Amino acid sequence: MLGKTAGGLFWMFRYLERSENISRMIEAGWRIALTRSEEADSEWESVVRSAGVHENYRVKYESIEASQAINFLLRDKDNPSSVLSAINAARSNARMVRTALSSEVWEATNECWMAANDILKRPVSDRNLADALAVIRHRGAVVRGALHGTMLRNDIFNFCRLGTFLERSDATSRILDVKYYVLLPSAASVGSTIDNTQWEIVLRSVSALRSFRWLNGPETRPSSIADFLILDRRMPRSLAFCINEIKNNLSFLEQDYGTRQSCQDLADSIFTRCTGRQVDTIFDEGLHEFLEAFLADTTRLSGQIEQDFRFYH
Repeated sequence: MLGKTAGGLFWMFRYLERSENISRMIEAGWRIALTRSEEADSEWESVVRSAGVHENYRVKYESIEASQAINFLLRDKDNPSSVLSAINAARSNARMVRTALSSEVWEATNECWMAANDILKRPVSDRNLADALAVIRHRGAVVRGALHGTMLRNDIFNFCRLGTFLERSDATSRILDVKYYVLLPSAASVGSTIDNTQWEIVLRSVSALRSFRWLNGPETRPSSIADFLILDRRMPRSLAFCINEIKNNLSFLEQDYGTRQSCQDLADSIFTRCTGRQVDTIFDEGLHEFLEAFLADTTRLSGQIEQDFRFYH
């Protein structure tokens, strides 16, 4: 496969995953802000930071207010990580690699793009926000369903999945890091039992509230959340699950091309750091330090994948 095609597939699905992740963060922040109106601004600061766009936001706005934050995260074209920007970028990449996609995947992507541009052509009101976010997530899910239901399990599929899981692991690690170290009352609160609603945004942002409660009951402890979202390989948005999937897809590419790439060694080392340990050892190391190192490693991994498979050649 041409490196340019591989890169187009990789980034198409990174952007689709990003649009869904941002929409889930917005919904979680909106729901929490509704129940804690006196602290709504801090919740929106958490969402903006989790999305990794705080610096860009501050260039445009002096303060963080709900309507501004929602508009910036949903539809601002000056924000390359807004939902609308991400879906536009996904569709542009899909057009570039259209011959590598099944007709169902292309049509689902195009319909996702049309729906998003229709819904987001003007600011979304509080009354319509939940419905708009639901449509965006549904359209993204249809693209994933078409990928799983119609595509061969070959190198095309593997590059799509690499983009998905790298973006997903990035989002989960950012959400965890921000929630622990931006909104906690103090560093001494790490590992303690605090108001459950303070952590609901974490679980809602990664679609994990119900599955967490199936395993842990109603009690919400920070250490349990960290264990679930970092180490639990049953959870499809945990760091361990995502890195395991990245390892698997790189192994399938090795089988396809008959060559082991440097990115596989890096993925193996990241996987080793995320498995075979207890969450207490991560807290001993420092959760912020662990997540900061994880983000740096996955950024390096993404760059190594681009280099190994010659995305820009």
